[in-house]
Amino acid sequence: MARTLVKICGITRVADAIAASEAGADAIGLVFYSPSKRCVTPQQAAEIVAALPPLVTVVALFVDAGAEEIHSTLQRVPVDCLQFHGDEPPQFCAQFDRPYLKALRMRPGINVDAIAKGYHGARGLLLDSWQPGVPGGTGQTFDWTSIPARLPRPLVLAGGLDEHNVASAIAAVQPAAVDVSGGVESAPGIKDAARIQRFIAAVHS
Repeated sequence: MARTLVKICGITRVADAIAASEAGADAIGLVFYSPSKRCVTPQQAAEIVAALPPLVTVVALFVDAGAEEIHSTLQRVPVDCLQFHGDEPPQFCAQFDRPYLKALRMRPGINVDAIAKGYHGARGLLLDSWQPGVPGGTGQTFDWTSIPARLPRPLVLAGGLDEHNVASAIAAVQPAAVDVSGGVESAPGIKDAARIQRFIAAVHS
């Protein structure tokens, strides 16, 4: 089985980005959604990215942002990949000359197969927990058995993952990548280097 990739999302500090990269993270996530406790400004994001070593993928997360805001951010921050966590249609996601991930929140009754087929241009589909009025970062897992056996794009698993459950999640779902935020924090937006190390060790175990 191919190695499961790791994304540490919600990075707000240079030190946390460095800790993630040194622990072996494949990607970091920067949140550009003002209601989030993990939101960063373009200036903060640029400083974080400047401190990263080469070959760590930088993912910018947006939630129903306007195209002008996204273009402005991309002009100021060297971003490798976009992550759309709202209700953005496929045509919107595809217009920014960047690979993108489309997040789907696993609400009751969702037809993942039907929705996923529309995002054939996505680099991957990120499946996250659903909570009314919260676009992500709930800290809750969802029923992994509700994931279709075959998705049209690679699966990125999110939602309540931590060092204690990620190995079981990988065994059950066999995702291409896992995405963690709150599970490696000491407080919202403040990462814990030791937890990052233990999380990545559990993934690779």
